[in-house]
Amino acid sequence: MKSHHQALLLPLLLINLPFTTSSCPNYSQHAETRHQPFSPGKYSLSYARPPPSCRTFNSSVIESLLTNLSSVISDPDLFRLFENTFPNTLDTAIRWHGLSSSEGEELTFIITGDINALWLRDSANQLQSYLSLLTPSSSLDSLASLFRGVINLQARYLTQYPYCNSFQPPPESGIPPSPNPAASSDHVFPAYDHDKVFECKYELDSLASFLQVSSQYYETTHDIFFFVRQKEKWVAAISAVLSTAKSVRDNPTYDPVTGKVLPSPYSFTRQTSRSSETLLNDGLGSPVAAGTGLIRSSFRPSDDAHLFQFLIPSNMLFCRCLSSVSLILSALNETALAEEASSFSSALRQAITKHGIVPVFTVSNSSSPDGTKNGDGQEEREIETIYAYETDGYGSIALMDDANIPSLLSSPLFGYLAATDPVYQRTRKRLLSQITNPYFMKGSVLNAIGGPHVGPGRGWPMASIVRIMTSDDDEEIRGEIKQLLGSTDGLGLMHESVDANNEKEWTRGWFSWANGLFGQMILDLRFRKPEILKESFQ
Repeated sequence: MKSHHQALLLPLLLINLPFTTSSCPNYSQHAETRHQPFSPGKYSLSYARPPPSCRTFNSSVIESLLTNLSSVISDPDLFRLFENTFPNTLDTAIRWHGLSSSEGEELTFIITGDINALWLRDSANQLQSYLSLLTPSSSLDSLASLFRGVINLQARYLTQYPYCNSFQPPPESGIPPSPNPAASSDHVFPAYDHDKVFECKYELDSLASFLQVSSQYYETTHDIFFFVRQKEKWVAAISAVLSTAKSVRDNPTYDPVTGKVLPSPYSFTRQTSRSSETLLNDGLGSPVAAGTGLIRSSFRPSDDAHLFQFLIPSNMLFCRCLSSVSLILSALNETALAEEASSFSSALRQAITKHGIVPVFTVSNSSSPDGTKNGDGQEEREIETIYAYETDGYGSIALMDDANIPSLLSSPLFGYLAATDPVYQRTRKRLLSQITNPYFMKGSVLNAIGGPHVGPGRGWPMASIVRIMTSDDDEEIRGEIKQLLGSTDGLGLMHESVDANNEKEWTRGWFSWANGLFGQMILDLRFRKPEILKESFQ
């Protein structure tokens, strides 16, 4: 029976992109159809890569790695899933890569998959999958050039529209802007140009993603000459990011002296039937207190509106990446800006510790048969500290997690803390339980964190991948791999979400970021748990 593809609930325009020639498949359709040769395992997974001539960026480094790992990964279904997913961004999502018309700077326009726009967060994470293969190179055909092109293009966008999250193709590409019907009713301050911006939801993680891709490129290649050449534009973008973050950090809802409502540097309203697609209080969002030192954010990494505007995972990512960027600024002799970035990062970490770590009750072991009450029939409750997902500075907190990165679960992956951190471990335990995380989905197919973006009952493979990458428990890792293998509906690609009890109910057949993250996970296991890749999952 043909697989059933649930419509993407977020009302964005899904596009069907042609590839390099008229004979190339439409990948939106290609990804949702099974193709031979099927893997010789019990899941009989489709071969999902487009023909070589139709791939949007060919890399001999990637092809060599795939060949090498064919002898490292013993399970045929697991290898097929890696073979399909790891190169997916290069195969399908490099919509345009070239030089700017004025100064000949490298530019890379990466789409998310089935949406013809560049998300700051997605594009940074899509390239992150290839960090382990990144080497210095001046060639336009190199992975290094792709990274430089994304950094340059993100710098251009952020300098003009630092509150926006996704963008149209650059004029140099010759690709016309894509309409976004969902944004047609948006009222956004500051205003933006629809020919340049696809959507303008202010998300702190989008700002952090520019810091992240910049610092990861530098830390991996030590190519300071790129930043020297692009110094004026790159530093201008860093300044715009810092200015934007400070403007929302230092802007509570009410004046602490007069009690009057303060003007907001950003507001957003959308005519919609979904509450997560617009902001409360005529576009201001829920109130935030003064003096926390945390940075406000209006939308989550899922593009959903916040309950409370201090999103702890995004503050964590911004803190971690701002510290790294300060090193690049120092190397460029931008001493004042480097010191500002470093002190900002240090103060933000203190604010996260003060306001993001919260006490919660936990039921202790007892002598009663059901393990919940003591001999007097009373629950024995103890207090432990964990990270909140969101807070507002008034004492309100959201105790949950969302599948999209940055998440609380993923905080060790981007280096904010160690996976062995005791507060993280307590938080992680609660996040991976349906009893203590309202968006942990439990079922026969997938037990994973989801989120309100596609609603209850749907786990996200992305969250299962993050669970593997933050675990040292072999049994936990094996169990998650088995579930991921059975969650693709035989298509051999990572979906956005999957019904926890029905692998044929899923969203997004072409979601490049999640595909690359699966490949990144396999490469992590190759060095961290190589014996697991030698096992059978049949």
